[in-house]
Amino acid sequence: MNPFRTRRQFLGEASCAAVGSISVLSTLINLKLANHAAAANLLPGNDRKTLVCILLAGGCDTFNLLVKRDASGYSQYTAARTNMALGNGGSAGTGGASYLTALNQAPGGDGNTYGIHPSCPGLADMFNGTGDFSGKRRLSFIANVGTLVQPTTLAQYKANSVPLPKSLFSHADQITQWQTSIPQGASQLTGFAGRMADVLHSTANTGATSMSISLAGNNVYQIGSSSLQFAITKNGALTPTGNAPGLGNTTARKNYAVDGMLSASYNNLMQGAFAGHVKNSHNAQAAFDTIYKNVVIPPATLARFPNTDIAQKLLAAVKTIKARDLLGLRRNTIFIERGGWDHHGELLVTQAAMLAELSAAISAYQLALEDLGLANDVVSYTASDFARTLRSNGQGTDHAWGGNQIVWGGPVDAGKVFGTFPNLTLDNLTDDIGLGGRILPSTSVDKFLEEMALWFGVSSTDMSMVLPNIGNFSTSPSLGFISPPAA
Repeated sequence: MNPFRTRRQFLGEASCAAVGSISVLSTLINLKLANHAAAANLLPGNDRKTLVCILLAGGCDTFNLLVKRDASGYSQYTAARTNMALGNGGSAGTGGASYLTALNQAPGGDGNTYGIHPSCPGLADMFNGTGDFSGKRRLSFIANVGTLVQPTTLAQYKANSVPLPKSLFSHADQITQWQTSIPQGASQLTGFAGRMADVLHSTANTGATSMSISLAGNNVYQIGSSSLQFAITKNGALTPTGNAPGLGNTTARKNYAVDGMLSASYNNLMQGAFAGHVKNSHNAQAAFDTIYKNVVIPPATLARFPNTDIAQKLLAAVKTIKARDLLGLRRNTIFIERGGWDHHGELLVTQAAMLAELSAAISAYQLALEDLGLANDVVSYTASDFARTLRSNGQGTDHAWGGNQIVWGGPVDAGKVFGTFPNLTLDNLTDDIGLGGRILPSTSVDKFLEEMALWFGVSSTDMSMVLPNIGNFSTSPSLGFISPPAA
């Protein structure tokens, strides 16, 4: 053994080596949440802020989520999308632009007339301030955002005269780049939320609980140089149950083995350190579980949540946010994933059902935050590998680049479309880079994330650590989707 390896290196390697041996152990070990010393100098004040990311893994076709409804814009859209265009006949529905649900922009929007996919009534109400959100606009769109190393024009892309994101149109690479905001790649990957935790955790939180809570297992998004995510499930903490010998089922026997390992004494230094690390993680999960199970959500609020995986994960997020005080968190991030958006073989019917599920879940989640008085403390947003080609492949669409994302919450300047919605003409002369209608992003992931990081408390001096490429976009104006705090 190399005597100069650090304890952190040893524990990390030991954790990796355990994967595949005992599933419960490998899970516990990768849930970092113990041995954080209490921060000596907490930030003044008592405000609490949570940033929630929902990853739409697989590449969501967001040019069928947000659509121009004016005659010229809709005509351009149908010409590019043909049988994938909503309202254009067949399984895409009929009625033209009137098939879309109208979005009524608040004063100060980009001036265009938009509609949203008709499967998204909850999102439409959040944008318009109607229905259950009457008088409270809560949601905006960021148009044509995607991974960029630096501002890039169509001419520069064609000439390959500027650095471009690594492995464009690749699921694995683009999904990682959205989480890291390092599209050129790096030998040691850390994530956007993980780097924020490196900067803020020790001064914003007590150290009792990790700043980075995941409802999607291990992820790159929340890994920092000195911080990892704490994974939970939609039912709460990951704590083994079953502690009596002679139990008949395999899970109970494994849990009994874990309990025995945690309580044993070890003469071997490596075994002792390993077991101690697991025990700390286990204790942290147990402590979280005690707090989580005592969170009370009003029955009427609970009743709004559909019995879908994404809705139940968002309910778990609400419970975690409500428990922030007891968890010692003034700043925390929550990461959620909903996969299945890779619609090569069939788009229209499948996406309609998935968007309906997503819309209902997000609406219930935001209404719960309103009910609990937490709406002004939370900003949530979507991310996805990439958008899809404008051109149909017959039944579906293929991997592309820039797309539209949503951001919502009390601090959001809602009811608007921010950024620059692209020209959808398939001419390889405007925003289309070719290859079936792939759109060059006009807004970088960095600029999208920067605004939320500033709201979250990252200082301008620390921003280059959190977003290493932000200096490349320093002359770009702020998008402006976070409302300034009240005077």
